[in-house]
Amino acid sequence: MGAVFLGTPAAAIASLAAVADIEDVDMVITKPDRPGSRGGRPIPPPVKTAAKQFGFRVAQPETAAELLEILSDGSFAFGVVVAYGSILTPKMIKSAPSGFLNVHFSLLPRWRGAAPVERAILSGDTRTGVTLMKIDEGLDTGDVVAEVPTPIGPRETGGSLTARLSFLGAMLLDDTLPEFLAGRRVPVPQIASAASHAKRLTKEEAQLTSSLGQAQAERTIRAFLPRPVAWLATDRGRLQIHGAQPSDSAPKPGTVTLAESGVVAGFSDGGVELNTVRPEGRSLLSADEWFRGTQGRDVTFD
Repeated sequence: MGAVFLGTPAAAIASLAAVADIEDVDMVITKPDRPGSRGGRPIPPPVKTAAKQFGFRVAQPETAAELLEILSDGSFAFGVVVAYGSILTPKMIKSAPSGFLNVHFSLLPRWRGAAPVERAILSGDTRTGVTLMKIDEGLDTGDVVAEVPTPIGPRETGGSLTARLSFLGAMLLDDTLPEFLAGRRVPVPQIASAASHAKRLTKEEAQLTSSLGQAQAERTIRAFLPRPVAWLATDRGRLQIHGAQPSDSAPKPGTVTLAESGVVAGFSDGGVELNTVRPEGRSLLSADEWFRGTQGRDVTFD
């Protein structure tokens, strides 16, 4: 009996490779192919593409019932889950004698849930990490097998931090999975009183409003890259912000203007310099190039 791996995004691939170095991977389970953003041909999840290259069998169940059938029929010794995208039911968990482990991108119990990386940046956390835990019936409430902390850099985005944590997660599996499987590493319970919840991101909360403070606006821009991308509701249409940094300039809140350092958006207590933007219906532009299109007029936002 080998292992089953469940994961979907690119951030799970490093962990898949780590598991394959330790144990035979009998099957990789990932989400079904989905149409592209503009309704084009179905696009396979990154984990499916990687699994095919590795030569692993791949399953893409559409429903929870299909997933349970695959797990029950597979006779897997244990499973590893990394950002699969669905919660395993008690019956699924019991299908493997040694249970299922989850590589979670936070230091549990802080930031249980779907968006731990982004929530850590949004909240101004200065450190995060990766936790390897046993999956139980709760949402990221299982006993902790191991964890590794890391600082959050002042310029890290949701995408760059996720990429870094994905490799830390793979290293954590390399270091601790053999000991766990051999019974030499005993999981310990989480401290429930320290728990916080990382709810899913929405496009609505990615809107930058003039009432935000400078620090919160800048963290929102970083946290929501590469998706769903922070944006301004300006008098010239929606403007996505793909790169920015704090500014010493402090324009009137709700105004985007040309300052000495560059194009700066004003918030309640300071400004944020815009580096890269995407106007509605257009491609990425430098903020300077976009602002030249306003003929030097200030732009307002809500």
